[in-house]
Amino acid sequence: MSQAQQAFEPISSLTTEQNTALKYLTIIGYLEGTSFLLLLCIAMPLKYLMDIPEGVRYIGMAHGGLFIAYIVVLMGAASKIKMPIWAMPAGVLGSFLPIGPFIFDHYLKNSLKKGNQIV
Repeated sequence: MSQAQQAFEPISSLTTEQNTALKYLTIIGYLEGTSFLLLLCIAMPLKYLMDIPEGVRYIGMAHGGLFIAYIVVLMGAASKIKMPIWAMPAGVLGSFLPIGPFIFDHYLKNSLKKGNQIV
């Protein structure tokens, strides 16, 4: 099974609507995390080492939009899924770290698969 198939594998204890919300959270989280890594690893070195600021302008704008979308989708998913009590603060904190959304997604799905849905 490929990594992409594992990322969107439905969790049997969740309803279709909850799995859809989790899928959207995963997609937006991966996009937001990738845009942050692009910003840090490509656009900022181009700006500060080679004096090419366009990368920060465009990738930064895309990252800002994806960051807002991630927080909105996280709040929507939290209202649909009975997430563990740590999930909302961890998701917000993870969005400020370069690989945070990827780690958060992994731990959230493992927790939901085990049935640790404390609200």
